[in-house]
Amino acid sequence: MNLGIFNRVNLKECDGGGMYSEWASLTNVVRNESSDRESVLSKFPTETGKEVALSVVKQLISNIGITQAPGPSPLATDRDVLWCMEVICYGLSLPLVEHDVIRDCVHIYCDWLSVLHPIPNVSVPKPLLDDPNLYSRKMIAHLHNLFIPRKGEGADTIRRQAVLCHRVLRTLQLVSQTSTIMTHETWEALLIFMLAINETLLATPTIKDDVGDQLCERVLSVLFEVWLLACAKCFPSPPLWRTLREMAVSWRHRTALIVQWSRLNLALTHRIIAFMCPSDFPKHQSGELEYQVPSELSNDAVAQAWFRFLHTLGSPVDLTRPQVISQTPKFLQYAMVSDADPSSHPCLNALPTNFLIAIKGISMLVDAFLGIMSEPLVLPNIEEDIKKETPTPPPHRRPAKSFSVSSVAQKAAGSSKSALIGLSGRAMSTSSSSSSTSTTPMTSVSGSWEVSTVSQPLAPGRPRCNSLLHLFGEWLFEAAQAGTALYANPNLSREGVGRRSGSVGSNPPEPPEDNSRYQAGRAMALATLCRIFCSKKTGEEILPVYYARFYLVLLHGLKMNERREVEEPLASILLNCFDLLRLDLDGIQIMVPHILEALERVLPDQDLVLKSTSVSMTELRRASIHLLLSMLALPLHFSNLVIKELISGGTDRPQITFGQLKSRIMNLLINALQVETDPHNTHLLLGGLLVMVQDTAAVEKIQNEDVFQYPMAASTHAADTANSLFIRATYLVCHRLISSWKSDLSISLAALELLCGLANTGIKGIERVEWERGMKWVCDYIVYQAWRPPQSHSKDLHSSIVAAFTTVSAWILSQPTLLQNRNCLYNVLEVIELGISGSKSQGKRRDEPIRMKDEKELKPVSMRVRDAAEALLTIVLEHAGYFPTPCGPESVSSLVDESVLLKYSHADATSFKYFILYNNILLCLLDDPLGNNEDGSMKMGRSTMSSKHQSCKDEPQPVVNVILRGGFGRHTWAFQLRQLPRHRSTTRGRYQEGPGRPVCINPPPPPSHGPRAYFPDFRGRIPQCMAERSIPELDGDCDIMSRLVMERGEAEAAINISNDPPEECVPPKLCDEFQTTRLFLSHFGFLTKLENGKTSIIALDSKKEGFLKDVEVLDKMEPRTSDTCHIFYVKSGQSHYQDILANVEDPTKVSAHFPQVLNSLGWPLHSSSLAAKDEKLKAAQNEKNPFPTLYWADPMSQVTFIIPTRQPVPVTRHQHSGHEEKGKRQLTTYPVFVVWLESLEDHLNFPLDEMMPHTGHGQESLSLQHCTIIFIHALQSGLFRVKVRPSTTRPCVATPLVDGIVVSRLKVGDFVRQTVLNICRRKRLDNESYQPPHTRRRLKIQEIATKYESAESRAQLLTNLFL
Repeated sequence: MNLGIFNRVNLKECDGGGMYSEWASLTNVVRNESSDRESVLSKFPTETGKEVALSVVKQLISNIGITQAPGPSPLATDRDVLWCMEVICYGLSLPLVEHDVIRDCVHIYCDWLSVLHPIPNVSVPKPLLDDPNLYSRKMIAHLHNLFIPRKGEGADTIRRQAVLCHRVLRTLQLVSQTSTIMTHETWEALLIFMLAINETLLATPTIKDDVGDQLCERVLSVLFEVWLLACAKCFPSPPLWRTLREMAVSWRHRTALIVQWSRLNLALTHRIIAFMCPSDFPKHQSGELEYQVPSELSNDAVAQAWFRFLHTLGSPVDLTRPQVISQTPKFLQYAMVSDADPSSHPCLNALPTNFLIAIKGISMLVDAFLGIMSEPLVLPNIEEDIKKETPTPPPHRRPAKSFSVSSVAQKAAGSSKSALIGLSGRAMSTSSSSSSTSTTPMTSVSGSWEVSTVSQPLAPGRPRCNSLLHLFGEWLFEAAQAGTALYANPNLSREGVGRRSGSVGSNPPEPPEDNSRYQAGRAMALATLCRIFCSKKTGEEILPVYYARFYLVLLHGLKMNERREVEEPLASILLNCFDLLRLDLDGIQIMVPHILEALERVLPDQDLVLKSTSVSMTELRRASIHLLLSMLALPLHFSNLVIKELISGGTDRPQITFGQLKSRIMNLLINALQVETDPHNTHLLLGGLLVMVQDTAAVEKIQNEDVFQYPMAASTHAADTANSLFIRATYLVCHRLISSWKSDLSISLAALELLCGLANTGIKGIERVEWERGMKWVCDYIVYQAWRPPQSHSKDLHSSIVAAFTTVSAWILSQPTLLQNRNCLYNVLEVIELGISGSKSQGKRRDEPIRMKDEKELKPVSMRVRDAAEALLTIVLEHAGYFPTPCGPESVSSLVDESVLLKYSHADATSFKYFILYNNILLCLLDDPLGNNEDGSMKMGRSTMSSKHQSCKDEPQPVVNVILRGGFGRHTWAFQLRQLPRHRSTTRGRYQEGPGRPVCINPPPPPSHGPRAYFPDFRGRIPQCMAERSIPELDGDCDIMSRLVMERGEAEAAINISNDPPEECVPPKLCDEFQTTRLFLSHFGFLTKLENGKTSIIALDSKKEGFLKDVEVLDKMEPRTSDTCHIFYVKSGQSHYQDILANVEDPTKVSAHFPQVLNSLGWPLHSSSLAAKDEKLKAAQNEKNPFPTLYWADPMSQVTFIIPTRQPVPVTRHQHSGHEEKGKRQLTTYPVFVVWLESLEDHLNFPLDEMMPHTGHGQESLSLQHCTIIFIHALQSGLFRVKVRPSTTRPCVATPLVDGIVVSRLKVGDFVRQTVLNICRRKRLDNESYQPPHTRRRLKIQEIATKYESAESRAQLLTNLFL
């Protein structure tokens, strides 16, 4: 937007009249010329003139249709009309007691003025029809007498006069709107008439309930409306504009003038924006504008009228100077009559309100150019100072007003005069209650806030800051200095020696007598200046003189009084300058100590008392927190940089560095978190606390490693170290989590995320007891939440418990030695037991007896809690201290499967036997002694069978290879049955040969062949024991057993008959075939009958079609959560997706810091690693993309960072079971985009819809709804500003990267990764139908069991195992 045309004429004004200095003024003509409105009857006695007027008017009124039908007028000549007009002119000047005569005169003239209408009334005399403009000018001049105040009249008669004046004003409005024959002279006469009546009514000091007080708003609105119509039909001449300006200056003590001026400027501004700004520029306006700019008004005329009206009142800052406002002829006349100072008139008590309204009007113009919505201004009850204008015409005919001024008394009783609502159009509530807030309820688990934002988005096509400051800067800077030490300094308050023509006299400006009366207007000016400077675009330049003046007024606005109270200027600055430290403003660093001092007054005080009741405490604290978040990275980034003073006052105070502010910032952050009660504000503070701790830890780690000299502050306190910050943060967060945050899900999630982040900081030297204490507090939180009464249990409560289990897992993975402590291990296992079973073996009271596992009812709090407890148990038993595995972090499962075993076996695929164990484990067994091969070596490299202890080729061992597929992955084991442990099996070849027959010492006695006797002689007399009943009866076909018994009997009989000597006993041959599957299942008790008569295992028929495919699908189902993040690079001004995707194809097109940040996200995935991933990752890693796909994982989750290119990625559908219906398929991954912006303004134009096909998510409609975008913008200082755009449905925000935070380059990659993981975790918690990965794997195993269960009985199963 180019405002140069306005800037060229915005010159400093002098006594000569400024831009109208070359034109004559008509002020004297308007004020003193009275010949046109005097009648010849005024030269006669009053009674005579009254009788003449009464008689003539009575005859004329009968023809215009008041009491009867209108008829033609008897006045046929000019002489007749002129004589009657002299009589009517006199009748309009009669005292108000002659109301009937005056009323009839008004009716006659209003009827005759219809001569200017397209169709005049019938009763209009013929001479008027012949020359309508001439007679209309005379009638308009005569009507001035009606508006002249009469002295000594009562309130009733004054109200009657006001009604007649309204009738005339409506008539003139209609004439100006509908007439097409008005000449330039008539328009000029009409405008002079409007100026004259306003001067008559408004120039005098305000007197309560006089006619000027009642007509003030009405005559001003008609004046401006008629003037607008004149601009469209007959543009006023420069003398008229100068006259309007000079006369309006003398009316500035009237509040209605300031209000109407503001409304008119706002209406013209919207028209300016309509043709000067792009079509998509936001046009915010509350309701219909009171002033409708004529459509026939050309764009050039609108621009001229807008600028001239804007400067009609002169400098609004003059409203703070009663001495200047009272330097008018009417006030001086009052002073001479009353012998008093004109500046002491009671009506000037309204100047603070007028000043506020004027600055608010300018503020609304600035907001309109910025494309943001302004809140209406609500004034206090000023009944004693300003008369409420009578709403005439009636309210139902009055249009709505966008610039509203009403009384707070209508909304809140007892408001003070300084309680002015609407100091900011963006950040302040219009409610007079300080406890009210505009924050909408947050979504339960997402921890997000739908509409609660500190700022409204600025229009992309907004004008530059210099243009706005050229237009409004001088007024705003002067207004922001009102009441300060800068106010009386002409070199600072006004540039140059000239003064505006609106300011009477040439005296230097004087400060107001009571500075506190003008604080509201000053606060409004400061807020507007803050919004202007915060609207700076990336790469935009602002003149140094504006920087200097802004920092100067900002410095004085941040000061507190002797009582250290938060006054309106300070609150206004904090509410509107939250973006100052996250923009590239030249020299803004010098304001950091002053802003920090103000924040130290606001944030730590829980019972802060504000002088203005209009300020929402929640919004004030939120804006202050945003300022604090934007300065967290400064002490470590500019540690040794000296902060210069803005004003060198010759003080002996030593200069401070940014590093010295670190302790103050950290203390402020912790103190603010201790007293904060708002969920959104607490969430922001928790994110900032985590960023501060991790930044400090990273810097200290670099210093300790001495990789390079990282600048640090000269004075580093022990309380500022990462260890102390870790302990303070853990104590504070855990205590508040258990005490006051446990009932708020959003804060609980943010606190638990902070604890997870603290565990991963890698801080060394923290005492073990601190870790154990933190673990105990989190476990206590789980117990408290799980033991809450049943009516308190909900999805949100269970989500907090699940998040707490994740926190315990993170602490255990970070410090596996915690499990070596008996108490810590007991606490962890106790909460695992509580999560799985719903109760603990040890009750709430220590005297309760301990209940064993088989005595408890399995009744978990919820299935989600049980799943989380099982995941924690897996962490404790498998991953604590053993991650990453030898397979690498890319996999928590064994890489050995059936295909690998077959490479080292002589068996084929049919040799594998599959069983389902406990309905959730898929068991694969292979009876092939892989360790008993002839070369005696082990080629698979399994740790369980090392080459040192391999058996030789003639000493085989029973070996079974087992593949366990469960919910938490695939595990491969080789089991070997041995008689002795490996370390004792050192004798080799001992049993290779028979030991030989022992030598007989004594010959054996001859064998006896007598008959055998049985004792007892009858078997039935022997009682059976338990051992005899342990062998089950034979079921089924017994023919084989009978045949074996018969053959054995025959063989024994043959031996007894034969007389051959017995054969020598020899050792049996070594067995090289074993029923290892049977041995394995039997030894582990899997073949034992359960209570229901069934075994623990289910045999599967692996020969069925589709079995191996389902097993392959199961192996592809990750046991960890899998998330995907896509990264884009947007150059300045880009909005087309093809251009954005092409940036990463050429490394020279991106910033040098972009690859550095990418490398900190994870480690690159090479082509060999991609073989185990899906097609989307393979497609993303193409030859046109120089940036590799990045990967990061821990035992609980894994995330992949993909940098898409212009090559489309195949659509990847989410995992689902084959038998699931389409409507029941759940979203298992949530898209998260990280967008690097060279220009922050481009976040509004990011083409999200076009980017989705290049991410391969599939289900695009769902992805668009659930997509969260993290924008990263690199500042010139080397820091990074973060902007988060939550998803449209159930928006979700997470820590540590909260919206608006500024972070350092050292940790930005880690922060992005943590935020991505936390966002996805929160979305999974928010999804009621979400199933954890191990649950989906178990369901798949159950599906396999159902589809491929063998139909054989248990007897057949056992028979197959023996054969």
